[in-house]
Amino acid sequence: MEPIELIFPGDTDPERLDSFISRSVPELTRSAALRLIETGQTTVNGKVQKPSLKLKGGERIVVEVPPPVPAEPQAEDIPLEILFEDGEVVVVNKAAGMVVHPGAGNPDGTLVNALLGHCTDLSGIGGELRPGIVHRIDKDTSGTIVIAKSDRAHYALSEQFQAHTIKRVYLALVYGNLKEDKGRIESVIGRHPVERTKMSGKARNGKHAVTHWRVVSRYPGLTLVRLRLETGRTHQIRVHLSEAGHPLVADELYGGGARLANLKDPVLKKLIKEMGRHALHAKTLGFLHPVSGEFLEFDTELPPDMARIVAYLDEKYPQEEAE
Repeated sequence: MEPIELIFPGDTDPERLDSFISRSVPELTRSAALRLIETGQTTVNGKVQKPSLKLKGGERIVVEVPPPVPAEPQAEDIPLEILFEDGEVVVVNKAAGMVVHPGAGNPDGTLVNALLGHCTDLSGIGGELRPGIVHRIDKDTSGTIVIAKSDRAHYALSEQFQAHTIKRVYLALVYGNLKEDKGRIESVIGRHPVERTKMSGKARNGKHAVTHWRVVSRYPGLTLVRLRLETGRTHQIRVHLSEAGHPLVADELYGGGARLANLKDPVLKKLIKEMGRHALHAKTLGFLHPVSGEFLEFDTELPPDMARIVAYLDEKYPQEEAE
């Protein structure tokens, strides 16, 4: 869809940006206009602004409206690595590069599309667009994710996530040498005040976020870190580590891309470029079965792209490994 260009008239009273867009573009509700502004798909005089910006006259507004998403995701025959499945839940080791559910720009090829092709009894659980989805991991993050197959499972798992009782452990390769061997990062995370495609610990209206970390191995310029999430905010690990001065390797959005030039090892740089995504893996997931109450825990190995980098570093710098 072609971008929509609007000019705010100079002979009228000031008006909020989100209000003006929703009033001027009939197919957009106020909430839809808000989302387009917050995700950086709207500019005012070439710059991303806040939804509350007061337009005063003469401003040029460009709105990128994504193509509509189908009312219901379609089942697709996409291979999945199933770790566990019964009548209530299915646990998947998600591949890096797979989006969890359909949305603007990703109408198909998602985990939901694959699950609908695999589970005939999933449709409608938890909503039409996100059937069975009770939590997400980023497109470029690999690893374990649990999906509900019944309404009671969806409700019970959602309660566990809200109570922060789910066990979630990640492995990340980050830039720099963390001073301590373990620690805790606590902040408020919300939408970045200027760069609306990012999250930030400097947000005025954010949510409480806590990440526990422990060094696994140290290498020249890089550290392998084990992380345990106490909360599960959007981009939480990426924001916490980046704002601590240790962005994820190859995380273009949060400063990890620019640090590649500082590495001197050509083989390591080649391996990172071949990975082509941020170095984060959801290794372990543990939860109470929503019906039986049994504690289930699933652990996955690093995927080949991250594993190749760690294996190379371990072989070249064995003396740098932490106790």
